[in-house]
Amino acid sequence: MAPVERDTSTHTSTQERDDERPAEESPFERPKEETYGDLIGDPQVQRWIRRSVAALALGLLFALIINIPVGLTVAILVVVVDVVLKNRKESTVEAWRKPSVAERKTERQLRGMEKAGYRALHARAVPRDDEGVSDGQIDHLVIGPTGVYAVDSEKWDKRLPVRAMSHRKLFLGPFNKKERLDEARWESEQASRLISGELGYEVPVQPSLAIYGPAISWKVLMVREVDVYAGARARNYLRRRPKILTSVDVDRIFDAAARVLPPKYPEG
Repeated sequence: MAPVERDTSTHTSTQERDDERPAEESPFERPKEETYGDLIGDPQVQRWIRRSVAALALGLLFALIINIPVGLTVAILVVVVDVVLKNRKESTVEAWRKPSVAERKTERQLRGMEKAGYRALHARAVPRDDEGVSDGQIDHLVIGPTGVYAVDSEKWDKRLPVRAMSHRKLFLGPFNKKERLDEARWESEQASRLISGELGYEVPVQPSLAIYGPAISWKVLMVREVDVYAGARARNYLRRRPKILTSVDVDRIFDAAARVLPPKYPEG
């Protein structure tokens, strides 16, 4: 793969004139400062409040009906059972940013691919495009033996048909999904540019769209350079290509991606 020269001129001039002018805005969206209201509104905090109230109520009830030790045991069991049930649905994306149903489904599939050498980063930030089409997020960046993929998970209306025309147009019913395809392609290009710059050689990133809801009449179809397929086929899609990366390559690219693609929803 051809080496990519890293441009350090902007970084150098910024350092030299740091005291003369304000720093340039980051291309990534800055998280808001967390307030007390944000903490109370955190779904994880709310979950623990509901969990504690339920445990306390049932514990008191059994303590009054039977005795205090039984009430205490019931309260503990309520907390344990609820934690176990919730953990089955847990996402690696920070709890206060609830991922969509489609994203959780894809993430579950990706977890099952770790033993096959695939590694994934979820909800990673990339620079926005000038037109504002992109929301600046890759749902899942997957690195594995078959390559590097930017997977966006979409839940569409299952009542509407999905059709493609000449590998250039994608429709959901009467709605043209050109902007969604352009967004996926932009995000993968930005990921490739940043990772390649970090490593010093080209790392292609293939954009793809995993669609949940409507029936898809094909297995995998490239539309406007974006692979489109039914969300349930995400695992097969990632495995179908020839192996081109070693485990060392996968780890190196994963580490570089983690450095240059920050979490879209960082903690704190």
